Amino acid sequence: MASPRLKYVSLGVLVLQTTSLVLTMRCSRTLPADGPRYLASSAVVVAEVMKILACVFLVFKEHSYSMRALNSILRQEIIHKPIETLKLAIPSGIYTLQNNLLYVALSNLDAATYQVTYQLKILTTALFSVSMLGRKLGIYQWLSLLILMAGVALVQWPSESAGTPQKEAPSAGSQFVGVTAVLVACCSSGFAGVYFEKILKESKQSVWIRNIQLGLFGLVFGLFGMLAYDGERVKESGMFQGYNSVTWMVVALQALGGLVIAAVIKYADNILKGFATSLSIILSTLISYFWLQDFDPTGVFFLGAVLVIMATFLYGYESKPPPNPSRA
Repeated sequence: MASPRLKYVSLGVLVLQTTSLVLTMRCSRTLPADGPRYLASSAVVVAEVMKILACVFLVFKEHSYSMRALNSILRQEIIHKPIETLKLAIPSGIYTLQNNLLYVALSNLDAATYQVTYQLKILTTALFSVSMLGRKLGIYQWLSLLILMAGVALVQWPSESAGTPQKEAPSAGSQFVGVTAVLVACCSSGFAGVYFEKILKESKQSVWIRNIQLGLFGLVFGLFGMLAYDGERVKESGMFQGYNSVTWMVVALQALGGLVIAAVIKYADNILKGFATSLSIILSTLISYFWLQDFDPTGVFFLGAVLVIMATFLYGYESKPPPNPSRA
């Protein structure tokens, strides 16, 4: 069992990764920049390259830093098993779409609204788990999904601010684009996550090998998307136009964040993950209001946020599986 100290370290890492990614991505897409702003499609491609390199290093480490063993395992698991590798094309393409949508969402929504709305991925993941994996949900879990939908609906409830606005509010069009991007990202996250879980359960390959396969397809899809949508701008100014220290931080957090979570999640139970989500929502709200100053909280928003936090805890109430000594 993990020590309480290790659990709290895991909690801190989860909160830091989730909050910092959202806030830095929001800053990088909205704060004034010298020259052209970086291309989101380019950032997705660079993140995939970073993820592949990180996973290759982890496989290298698992095999005692032997180049011969690394070369052998990559050939055996990726090149010599084309069918197994091709199975990752579907979730990889969906993840690439999702990563691009998150940039669109945070270009049009404040960090707090995005954080709360994106928790709808709990709903989509649950529904896909029931339909694709045959998983059964308990009464508390179904109740939590209803509370979750109510909370997100309240967060998106249109508000009319009295008096003269002191801050520039997002237009209805940009709000609609941002919410639509989040909703599509939630659906894609739920499907791709459950599909990837199904593949992992049906094979004995290392999760790092699977992530390399995901990354390779993601790199291909990402390059295709970048050339299709931003090809002219890439030809004019290069794919690294507009990159600065904040951009590289966003790319690194997006690339390595999932791997960090995968590494610490075994120390975190459902209650701990609920705390991490709640703290991340609260931190994003406070920083959006006091630092970024792009968010004016209302009573309806706070009520919706509280409902979403409640639903997050309630969903994990019955989801603890019986102890299985064969799993780490």
